[in-house]
Amino acid sequence: MAKFSQKVMGKEVGQAAVYAKPHSMSGGPMVMKKMEDPNKLVADKMTKKTATPRVSAGDPANQDVKTDGIKIRGTGAATKGVMARGPMG
Repeated sequence: MAKFSQKVMGKEVGQAAVYAKPHSMSGGPMVMKKMEDPNKLVADKMTKKTATPRVSAGDPANQDVKTDGIKIRGTGAATKGVMARGPMG
């Protein structure tokens, strides 16, 4: 005889899949959607509904990378990170 669940101190414990298959709130079977791996998507294919990637969404092959900018005031003795490259104005 197979043991389907465990009781500890009067409560059912253990894996729920042993005694209840995955189901929706209405009782029907679960249908899983096939999702693309967000880490393998290029930046222009991502939308608001795309899962959060674990890596940067930047495109290293992009040719219009901004390399110039303006020098930030008040950097003191800083030798790195003294240029602002974002949209200015």
